[in-house]
Amino acid sequence: MTEEAQRVIDAMNALEAMTDPLKRARAIGEVMADQAKRGKQWREMRRQVVLDLRAQKPAVSYRKIAEALGIGLATVQDIERGYTGSGRNRPRAKGEQDG
Repeated sequence: MTEEAQRVIDAMNALEAMTDPLKRARAIGEVMADQAKRGKQWREMRRQVVLDLRAQKPAVSYRKIAEALGIGLATVQDIERGYTGSGRNRPRAKGEQDG
């Protein structure tokens, strides 16, 4: 895990450990509101890295990108295609039928 990610996780753990439930709930709400704003930007930043790696000549493989980002191969493919959320929201592939 990167040092930066660990610092964020440590801060979230400290927030959860707050003893005053009212202050803790307020702090959680503040963090959740900020994350909602950042989520789209962060997804796009990560997607741009995937797109840049795939655009290289020769293209970096999905497997190598997945390993570098610490995510699954299918997730890399989903990121490249712009998919977010659950599989229920993905367009069907050509020839795919309801089962």
